[in-house]
Amino acid sequence: MKPSDHGGQQRNVLGGILGSCSEKPLTGYFRDGCCTTSDEDLGSHTVCIVATADFLAFSRAQGNDLSTPRPEFAFPGLRPGDRWCLCATRWRDALRAGKAPRVVLNACNEACLLIVSLDDLKRHAIDLN
Repeated sequence: MKPSDHGGQQRNVLGGILGSCSEKPLTGYFRDGCCTTSDEDLGSHTVCIVATADFLAFSRAQGNDLSTPRPEFAFPGLRPGDRWCLCATRWRDALRAGKAPRVVLNACNEACLLIVSLDDLKRHAIDLN
């Protein structure tokens, strides 16, 4: 069941309507371009990141290779500059290691606030004045 089936629009970490993260590559747990989530999304793919080479290397070293395409999962492999809905715990791990990528607050699902703080997200935001 998709989140839209639950009724209502999901919200971002700033309290507004959840914005699009990426359509190229198509991201999101439901591959809808947004970091929408539901109880099925055990990884909480709720943080919209802008990938960097440093972060991708860190993630690969941690056993989560986000650079290699995996067509069987509709995953194109990420390159620096790509936006992607990342698991909130992965972003937190990268933050603790000093490797956290920038984020798009407008496209980060408020559900990620159960795992990461808004202050940490704001420090890495590309869309905060």
